[in-house]
Amino acid sequence: MSADRNLYLGLAAMALLGIIGGGVALLVHSSNSKKLAARMALVTPRKAGSAAPPPRQRVVRRVAPKKRGSIQHLEQLFGCTPAARESSRLKWWVVIPVALLCARLVVEMPMALVGPWGMVALLPAWIWISRKWWAKAEYDRRNMLYQQFPDSLAMIVRSVRVGIPVSEGIRAAAREQPSPTAEVLGSLSDQLAVGVPLDEALRNMAEKCGVAEYRFFATALTLQAQTGGGLAETLDNLGDVIRKRLALKSRAVALSGEAKMSSAILGSLPVLAALALSVMNPTYISVLILDPGGNKVLAIAIGMLGAGVITMRSLIRKALA
Repeated sequence: MSADRNLYLGLAAMALLGIIGGGVALLVHSSNSKKLAARMALVTPRKAGSAAPPPRQRVVRRVAPKKRGSIQHLEQLFGCTPAARESSRLKWWVVIPVALLCARLVVEMPMALVGPWGMVALLPAWIWISRKWWAKAEYDRRNMLYQQFPDSLAMIVRSVRVGIPVSEGIRAAAREQPSPTAEVLGSLSDQLAVGVPLDEALRNMAEKCGVAEYRFFATALTLQAQTGGGLAETLDNLGDVIRKRLALKSRAVALSGEAKMSSAILGSLPVLAALALSVMNPTYISVLILDPGGNKVLAIAIGMLGAGVITMRSLIRKALA
C-alpha cells in the first residue's frame, strides 16, 4: 500500500510539473515572439514617407496569437513546430514515442535513488529530449542553408549582371540549388510571382529561415528597391563576407578537433573500463547491478558522466558559435 501511495503521489507531482512547465514554456514563447517581431521590424525598414499599416492589418496581428489552440501549445512545448517538422527527416509520430522511451530509460537512474518518486522526472525528461531532437534538426537545416547561401548569391549576382531581373535570378537559383535552399528560394519566387510585395516576401523568407545572412539579403534587396544602387556589387560583397565567415568557422572546427577527441576519450573511458571488468571479473562488477546500494552508485556515476559530457559539448559548441 505504501508503494502504491508513493507511486500515485509521484504521478500527481509529475502532472503538476507538466502544467507548470507548459505555462512557463508559453510565457517564454510569447516573449521570444515579441523580440523576433521587433528585430524583423528593424531589419526590414519601411519606405520613407510610407503610411502606417491599415488598422485591419493591426487587428489581424493582435488577434492571431489568441487563436492558438491546445494542439499548438503542445507542439510548442515539445518543440515540434512546423519549421522543426520541415527540418526533420522523421515524422513527429516517430520522434515523440521514441523520446518517451528514451525518457523512461533516463528516469531509471533517479528511480534507483529515490524509488517511485523518480517518475516525477519522466515528463520533464520527455519534453527535454523531444525539444533537443527538434532543435538539432532545425540547427542542421539552418547550417545547410548557411553553407549553400554563397553559391545561391553568386548565381543571383550573375543573373543581375547580364540584365536579368532579380526575381528571375531567384527563380533560376531555386531550380539549380539543392535542398533546403531550393525550397526557400522557390517559396520566395512563388510569392513574388503571385504579386506579394518584395519587402513582405523577403520578410516572410527571413522569418522562416531564421538565418542572419538571409536577413542581410532581405535588407539589401529592400534598400536597393527603395534607394537604388548597384545590387550586383552589394550581393557580391555579401557573398564574399559569408564565404570568409564559413572559412573562419571551418578553421575553428579544425582547431577544436583536439577538444572533441579529448571529450570523447574521457566519456568513453568509464564505459570501456566497466566492459573490461565485466569480462575479467563479472562478480566484482555485478554488485552495481544486483545490489540496491550498487544501483544508487551506478545511477550517480552515470548521471555525473552524462553531465560532464553535456558540459564539454556545450562549451565546444559555444566556442564555435
